[in-house]
Amino acid sequence: MTTQTGQISRFYLHRRLYNWVLHWANTPYGLPALVFLSFAESSFFPIPPDILLIPLVMGALHRWWRFALWCTFASVVGGLAGYGIGFFAWETAGRWIVENIAHVHLVQVNGRGDIALPTYIVDTFGSGLGGEYLFQVYDKWNAWIVFVFGLTPLPYKLITITAGVAHVNLPVFIVTSIAARATRFFVVAWMLKKWGEPAKAFIDRYFNLLCIAFVVLLIAGFAVAAAFL
Repeated sequence: MTTQTGQISRFYLHRRLYNWVLHWANTPYGLPALVFLSFAESSFFPIPPDILLIPLVMGALHRWWRFALWCTFASVVGGLAGYGIGFFAWETAGRWIVENIAHVHLVQVNGRGDIALPTYIVDTFGSGLGGEYLFQVYDKWNAWIVFVFGLTPLPYKLITITAGVAHVNLPVFIVTSIAARATRFFVVAWMLKKWGEPAKAFIDRYFNLLCIAFVVLLIAGFAVAAAFL
């Protein structure tokens, strides 16, 4: 009963945060709010910036690329803050954020706290991942994880903080973060600009599947290219 009550309370808190984020779209401070949200979500805040990006683009379609650009810039800068938390303060702050803000349970694997990957990711990518736990995948793929998982529905703070723990090369982390976040936000904003309300309805309903499908197609493209090199 206590656990169920806690889950209900967490749901209502999350919903209130969601509504609070969304209300900024109807104020003159929508863009500053988007910048703050994009920064914060990359390191400690639970609500993804897409929630605010979508109504802002729908309200000013001619500015779609500006919203996507600011969203990308702030997300990458926030990602650096997340990287710093993982690198310098994993035990004091990083673990708490992962478990209490991202709501991801840490398990002991090979003597270290690790994160079990969602079943859909393991099933999609199979043995090529290098393991079923996040740091095992970092051990094999390093900064590629920042790029690939940065496109998925996984909380981005989870990736930036753990990248710091894994000591991913910082310049490479920055480059892969820019590539991942720009791809995600520009594609969403462009779809809204191109198709308007139907695109919004599609994204609202199938956003997670859309992200996963894009990543699968991207990796398949790399595999095909590599086969001919």
